[in-house]
Amino acid sequence: MEEFRGRVAVVTGAGSGIGRALAVELAVQGARLALSDAAEEGLAQTAALCAARGAEVRTYRLDVTDRLAMQNHAKEVRADFGGADLVINNAGVTLLASITEASWDDMRWVLDVDFWGVVNGTQAFLPLLVTARGHLVNISSMYGLTAAPAQSAYNAAKFAVRGFTEAVLQEMRVGDVPVRVSCVYPGKVRTDIFSNARAAKGLGYGGVRERYAREATTSAEQAARLILRGVRRNRVKIVVGSDARRADLLTRLLGTVYSRFTARAVRTQASQVRLEAMRTRLAAQRIRTSDHRQL
Repeated sequence: MEEFRGRVAVVTGAGSGIGRALAVELAVQGARLALSDAAEEGLAQTAALCAARGAEVRTYRLDVTDRLAMQNHAKEVRADFGGADLVINNAGVTLLASITEASWDDMRWVLDVDFWGVVNGTQAFLPLLVTARGHLVNISSMYGLTAAPAQSAYNAAKFAVRGFTEAVLQEMRVGDVPVRVSCVYPGKVRTDIFSNARAAKGLGYGGVRERYAREATTSAEQAARLILRGVRRNRVKIVVGSDARRADLLTRLLGTVYSRFTARAVRTQASQVRLEAMRTRLAAQRIRTSDHRQL
């Protein structure tokens, strides 16, 4: 798919983050847009941004975990646009919790959105993509390449997206089906996914949200451009960000040994967070002591 102008692009999770950036970039490039999200306010804002760039856009409130709703969504898109050329299963959430702290409901929530949402979207839209000789894009993550503590549910979902998408690709090739397939592995991108994440109250990895914000050097707009460039070039594997490229290289070079380096880095970061908290408490104590002496 070297040209998006006039093509029908379906994007889930389009109300914010990478989904919004993808929608806006596709609007700039002349695509016709079918945008969905569970959050109607954010979705309306994205639609306005796309319409301001001259795009034809329709919005759909959608729960990607609902299989029947996704199937009906595909029917709506077919009725509204006549088909679909590009489907990007992007909707995602995350959970900050160790396996001992995570609740069953929270883990199920992550897996339902991040994995089953992709499965539902793929199954519902694949017939339209076959007809259009289109392109399927499933969003995994850097954490679909490498595991991280406090991310067990997210890791499980994103590794599953990776395996599922590669299997779909093989099926398209074996059956000589004219659908191209890509799996995307973004690193830390400046979005609200971590600020909106559910988190265990007893989370033992202090400052995770703050650390993510500091380390997220790739903007959502940069990520969107890199993803669409990969789609134009028919890349099967689209790795976004220098951190994701390092993770990809580390796991390919070291295999499971990479986990030793990850654990060591997290322990060091946690120690730094605890040390900084201790310094802050001591500084506050000195100030209180000084005020008391003045009195």
